[in-house]
Amino acid sequence: MNKNKAILSVLSALALMSVGFTAQAAKGDQGVDWARYQGINGKWGYAHDKFAICQIGGTTDGWNTYDQSTYRTQVAATIAMGRRAHTYIWWQNVTTPQQADKVLDYFLPKVQTPKQSIVALDVESGQQNTAVVDYALNRIKQAGYTPVLYGYKGYLQSHVDLASLAEKYPLWLAAYPDYNVTVKPNYSFFPSYGNVGIYQFTSTYVAGGLDGDVDLTGITDNGYCNGDASKPVSKPQAVKQGIVADRTSKQDISTGYTVKVNYGAKRWASGQIIPSWVKGRMYPVVQTNGDKVLLGGIMSWIKRSDVEILQTAKQATQTNGIYTVQSGDSWWSIANRYGMSMCTLASRNGKTIYSMLHPGDKLTISGQTTRFYTVKPGDTLSSIAGRLGVSVGHLTQTNHINNPNLIYVGQRLSY
Repeated sequence: MNKNKAILSVLSALALMSVGFTAQAAKGDQGVDWARYQGINGKWGYAHDKFAICQIGGTTDGWNTYDQSTYRTQVAATIAMGRRAHTYIWWQNVTTPQQADKVLDYFLPKVQTPKQSIVALDVESGQQNTAVVDYALNRIKQAGYTPVLYGYKGYLQSHVDLASLAEKYPLWLAAYPDYNVTVKPNYSFFPSYGNVGIYQFTSTYVAGGLDGDVDLTGITDNGYCNGDASKPVSKPQAVKQGIVADRTSKQDISTGYTVKVNYGAKRWASGQIIPSWVKGRMYPVVQTNGDKVLLGGIMSWIKRSDVEILQTAKQATQTNGIYTVQSGDSWWSIANRYGMSMCTLASRNGKTIYSMLHPGDKLTISGQTTRFYTVKPGDTLSSIAGRLGVSVGHLTQTNHINNPNLIYVGQRLSY
């Protein structure tokens, strides 16, 4: 499959949703920041969000690097939504210029946000060296990007000479008053310091966890003419793909209709193979063109013969924990509807996920299946959240933890 077409195929719904969301330059804009846990298209908090800062990857030992597989598609998806995309690098245990060069030589050529956009160093863990952080931020500047230092004020003050770095580079500081859902920043809890460009005011921007940020100086306009995401100062490939998606026709001429992919269909109209996770999903038809339809959940034109067009989506029926299988259902679609894993659903009904389902079959359903993690020596709530693919805020809320720094070996955490 053509890689560029594959990335484009992910973006259709985002482009179609972008009507009215074009970012405008202004101080006080809010946005989000993402790693791979927010998925291939990222996760937005609210319609007023104007930017996303996407993790390209990083290092934990100062020598070896890792990539975030979601980086390119998150950047493209952000642009497709008419919002500004920026970049950050996880920066841990980089204490020599040789290490800094190795990491930056790897990542700087891979940056997919435009020149002048933010490339931040995420400095919040491990050993650090002021001179090396300075050296790295200057290299980012010399490469044509806006260098930014991210971290928690207390950690940065104890690991680097924050005052000297803040004289040269804008800061992106994080501080949260609590782990309740927070839509707007609480400035009474603001980590006051010189040259703060971005304030990360919560890790629970929405229920379930999401970092929320506010631009204090207009710094997220950098890289975009007048802050307009459709007018980047340069166009790496991911930005080009996002612009193409953003310009896709948004005319909705089939309002009220949904489609369900035919299980017999093998390929989209473009010739690309239909991924297995698509099967059984319902999407709005957003445009028609002869014998093809454009789906609002996949960026691809689909042959009419490969989809079933429904005037209203069939609703799940559940009575006393029993679900009646509908035409086109799959183990995945049913399990996803009720917050279960498909393996759990199948085993609960004495079957496997390879067992055939037939319309009219009765399945025993349960609600959200609770999973548990037992705290091990050396664990922190942050490391556990990273391992499980959830946010620290989600763990604190779910387990009623008042102080995220206080967990104990043997403690069972639900997630």
